[in-house]
Amino acid sequence: MLYAFSFDNSPKTKNKKNEIYVFGHKNPDTDSICAAISCAYLKNQMAKEAGNCGYEDLGSVEAGAVYIPKRAGVINPETEYVLKRFGAEAPSYTADVRRQVRDINIRKLDGINGRVSLKRAWMVMRAVNTATLPVVDDGGYLKGLITIGDIARAYMAVFDNRILGQAKTPYENMLNALDGTMLIGDRTGTITEGKVVIATTNVELMREHVDEHDVVVLGNRYETQLCAIENKAGCIIVCEGEPVSRTIRKLAENAGCTVISSPHDTYTVARLINQSVPVSYFMTKEHLVTFRKREFVEDIKGTMTKLRHRDFPIVTKDGKFVGMISRRSLINMPCKKIILVDHNEAEQAVDGLFEAEVVEIIDHHKLSTVETSRPVSVRNQPVGCTSTIIYQMFIENEVEIPPQIAGLLCSAIVSDTLLFRSPTCTQTDEAAARRLAEIAGVDIETLASEMFKAGSSLGTKNDEEIFYQDFKQFTAGNVHFGVGQIMVMTEDEQRNLRNRMLPYIKKNTAGLHMIFFMITNVLEESTLLLFNGGRAKEIIGDSFSDDVKDHEVFLPGVVSRKKQMVPQLMAALQQ
Repeated sequence: MLYAFSFDNSPKTKNKKNEIYVFGHKNPDTDSICAAISCAYLKNQMAKEAGNCGYEDLGSVEAGAVYIPKRAGVINPETEYVLKRFGAEAPSYTADVRRQVRDINIRKLDGINGRVSLKRAWMVMRAVNTATLPVVDDGGYLKGLITIGDIARAYMAVFDNRILGQAKTPYENMLNALDGTMLIGDRTGTITEGKVVIATTNVELMREHVDEHDVVVLGNRYETQLCAIENKAGCIIVCEGEPVSRTIRKLAENAGCTVISSPHDTYTVARLINQSVPVSYFMTKEHLVTFRKREFVEDIKGTMTKLRHRDFPIVTKDGKFVGMISRRSLINMPCKKIILVDHNEAEQAVDGLFEAEVVEIIDHHKLSTVETSRPVSVRNQPVGCTSTIIYQMFIENEVEIPPQIAGLLCSAIVSDTLLFRSPTCTQTDEAAARRLAEIAGVDIETLASEMFKAGSSLGTKNDEEIFYQDFKQFTAGNVHFGVGQIMVMTEDEQRNLRNRMLPYIKKNTAGLHMIFFMITNVLEESTLLLFNGGRAKEIIGDSFSDDVKDHEVFLPGVVSRKKQMVPQLMAALQQ
């Protein structure tokens, strides 16, 4: 069929899985990324076991849930090395976890061609139970919308007897609307001009009213049929299925006049004929309000409420039709579910966390500012690395650790504890790392050396990228500050990085009251601290050393941001 389209009797909606996202902090380090990947793997194995056992949940997992690792920032070189070393894919990047259009149940409708008749559009609406249909071109790009209201207005408010020509009505549409049969003519043709005439009068009056190209609705009278043809009518419609003589057929063919037979009476044909008009004539095509899948629900809600349309089309960036959403679909729309690993501070969390549902927190930092709408599972332990906790969870739940996951967990512990040199390191961390190294089949000292070397390689990174490579924000009272850290292996690397970053630090505060940048020598267990803003120099002098220069100080024995740097700064700021 020339203008065919497909539809089924049931609405198609996007089948949303019960997805739970595992996020580390912004500007993620190796622990943040590896903990997210490993935690997601563990949870999926536990969820699978829960489903196999017929449980709704098993411990802290939901049966049937899919746990997906995510990241909220750029992966640093050290982490890149670890992922490549153990053949693991980096978690996909998500900048904001607010609800998006793509999280709504998008109703998948097959768009109709603009040449489809109003009658056929109405039939589709009834079949799929919708009040709005998208009108698309052959490539699937949205051209307009046709609604029940549009069809009603076309039926009730159109008095223009030239509408068939003005709308460029296909004969195919007319045959469909009138249940007609084409006796003479080309069913693929189109009515382009002329008016509709109901020939209920005598022949003399007909000659005055029938003009060239007109569509004439008439009965079985030979005289009226002949008159219409002689007056150069474009089409005659013979009602009630009456036979058409061979003579009339021949005359019509010679004159280029289309002949259609309809089983309906004249009154019914007159009622139905406007239903053959293509939807493109009545569809809304200007100022269409469309949304894209990546738009946030919060941003479109006002528009949807203001306009009060029943349905809104979703399109791709280049305008291809995707589906429809309704205002009703926003009611009780669920939030995204989130597990936080390696942090519990709102400032460090993925954007939009306030609109998500935090279901679990696994961390080794001090408890901070993340608020939840309901009680959640929190596992917070005084160990040197979140991945140590994840390792314990594998053991406690009797889930086998594959070599790949073992390699990731081991690398994270080595990174966070600076190969057990950090004051945050515990015996639990070291024991876990060495057992994981055995499972992964790696030499832990060699792994550490290669990791730190990769992490200190700055490659083509600019000053800003280096500064934010591992940067975290903190709050003490009304003071907001940030602490960045980068690991180096030699004094030369430490000195060279200082010379490069000091001018950048002097000119920037990252929009905070104060900033601090630790250049930590792993082997020598020392930090060259750069700083700027507010009372930074005074606080560093009170907390660490009297030998403080403008914007820098050397701190032997200081390697841990979490245990040695941030607590001291917090204490000084709260005095």
